[in-house]
Amino acid sequence: MYQIKKNIKLLFKKIKSQVFCRSKPGDITFEKFEQQYNSWSATFHDLSPESKTNILAELLRWEKKPIISVVMPVYKVKQEWLKMAIESVRNQIYPHWELCIAEDCAGNADNVLLLKKYANMDPRIKVVFRTTTGHISASSNSAARLVTSDWIALLDHDDILHPTALYYVAENINANPNAELLYSDEDKINENNTRRSNPYFKYDFNIDLFYSHNMFSHLGVYKTTTFRKIGGFRKGFEGSQDYDLVLRFLQHIDLSQIIHIPRVLYHWRIHDSSTAKTINNKSYATEAAERALNDYFKHHGIKAKAKSIIYGYYINYQLPNPKPLISIIIPVHNQYAPLKKCLANLYLKTSYPNFEVIVVDNNSTNSHTLSFLQKIQKDYQRLSVIVDETQPFNFSKIMNNAVPHAKGQYLCFLNDSTKVITDHWLLEMLKIAAQPKVGAVGTRLWYLTPKLFFKKPKKRLQHGGIIMGVDGIASNKNKNHTEKYTIPNCQFFAMHLMHSVSAVTSACMLVSKKCFVEINGFDDKNTPVAFSDVDFCLRAIEAGYRNVFTPFADLYQYKSATREYDALNIEFKQVCQYMTKRWGKIIKNDPCYNPNLNILSEGNHNLAYPPRLKHFYNPHKIK
Repeated sequence: MYQIKKNIKLLFKKIKSQVFCRSKPGDITFEKFEQQYNSWSATFHDLSPESKTNILAELLRWEKKPIISVVMPVYKVKQEWLKMAIESVRNQIYPHWELCIAEDCAGNADNVLLLKKYANMDPRIKVVFRTTTGHISASSNSAARLVTSDWIALLDHDDILHPTALYYVAENINANPNAELLYSDEDKINENNTRRSNPYFKYDFNIDLFYSHNMFSHLGVYKTTTFRKIGGFRKGFEGSQDYDLVLRFLQHIDLSQIIHIPRVLYHWRIHDSSTAKTINNKSYATEAAERALNDYFKHHGIKAKAKSIIYGYYINYQLPNPKPLISIIIPVHNQYAPLKKCLANLYLKTSYPNFEVIVVDNNSTNSHTLSFLQKIQKDYQRLSVIVDETQPFNFSKIMNNAVPHAKGQYLCFLNDSTKVITDHWLLEMLKIAAQPKVGAVGTRLWYLTPKLFFKKPKKRLQHGGIIMGVDGIASNKNKNHTEKYTIPNCQFFAMHLMHSVSAVTSACMLVSKKCFVEINGFDDKNTPVAFSDVDFCLRAIEAGYRNVFTPFADLYQYKSATREYDALNIEFKQVCQYMTKRWGKIIKNDPCYNPNLNILSEGNHNLAYPPRLKHFYNPHKIK
């Protein structure tokens, strides 16, 4: 009787948690996150007297103090905001700067007088008054002609620099003598400077994400010699002139010369006519960005076309011709029911025609499973079953043993627990995998929350790439987020954009056989089950490849009937020790994440307390 009562109590507890729970990770409201972010900023970001003293002491030890030229085109802007922009430069803790302003013949006499006043007040402020309106590209070039230093930083006439912005720029210039471009994290500020919101904590430079949207601006800093070599800003790309500028820089520099400063150094003003509020305010900017991207692709011989989507740009790579064979490898052990559903759905929903399926039976003993494996070889075309007798269960070895049986030029590792949502999933993954030096390609994997009484199931994210360092070694990115999830916008809707990642899950992974063979497949000695996919992806990066996540292919992933491991067992602990020793550097600092974000919460982009940076904190505010 006691046990029955206990079970009933547990059942009601479960029902209550399902029906009345208010949120999952990733369901935080905009208002709540904004409050959280402003409190976090006050603690770890605002410049206190103690912080200022520390920075000034640091500056005294510097041998090189590069001058930074802040370029600011001015047109029709509220004088209040213009003053704030100029004062944000004058209030820089780093004094070695010049402010180069071009007034674009806006016809605002008060602003002209204000600019003349500032030029007379501070010899570091230079102003040119244009006699005709040339718009932002021409105006920015006029301001850039006043530059006398090696570095150009761009500031819009209504935005604000953080007081430490130029200090951290100079620090990173000194630390990276070969740098050509530098960029920082950013956030948005309201009209009266009382609230900050929408922080964008960026990745280190990520070419696939950069194709998907302009992750570089703001704050953007450019080597003056290269800026002038390529002719500065191009007329006709107004609205995305800085995006076009970086794309043309890429034709002359190496990606290693692009330096990310993971600090919020730029505050982008939100007002009714600003793209900080919505890109729809300047639709011409979107069109200009498309042209800039497509011009870049054409110049570099990349067979792709950029198309505007709600969060950025979809890069439609040309499919290889002829269409290569893809070998889909699915492991199974005794549980035939999930495999039955997986195969039926796979053949029904996959639009890409040229694939084969290899089912790898790992010591199944269940008679129903064995019978089913015999049957499917007759029922499905291009399907074969191979038997692998590896014991104990070793996912890496089983997959490695299957690859010699694959006839395809590309390998797709797929769990038996998956279900196709978008019929073009394989095609989308192939387009990316076929690009030069792309290693593993992963996709969005979803799950459905349980249906209970009046509560409908919710589609939530299971996998959006893998982040290193989260939960110890690695964790799925954006886990538990809903499909329409947009806030907090810590990494600019990355779950909706193609981008490079450190790793993807082998629950659905596409890779060329060439890459797989080159890096010797999965490591069946050190990562037999846990983190086998992570280790594989990191070795691909080590070999010069990049791993890519695409949000344009969707599958469901239910609980795997094949691949499970116990986080408490000895083998798992040994694998963790190996991963820490082998990949400790990237575990501590994933270039596809950000040190301002938490590593304790399953990749949900919560703020880090404290950030993993050498910060000049406000000591009295840290609890």
